[in-house]
Amino acid sequence: MYIIKVKGKAKIPDYIQLRDNDFVLIAYFRADRPLKDLHRYGLEGKETELAALIEQLEFGKLQPLNL
Repeated sequence: MYIIKVKGKAKIPDYIQLRDNDFVLIAYFRADRPLKDLHRYGLEGKETELAALIEQLEFGKLQPLNL
């Protein structure tokens, strides 16, 4: 699975994309909102780790998601 942070413009907020190994979009959510429904993506119980990773991500840089 891969993660990328997308920079918003003006009134559009920053977003996070989660993509599978074939780079197909599987999740798309706001970077500033609390993380929920992570069980859908197999990331349940990793909310704090994912939130810390999101804070450190650079905009526009696709990275493997290793939690």
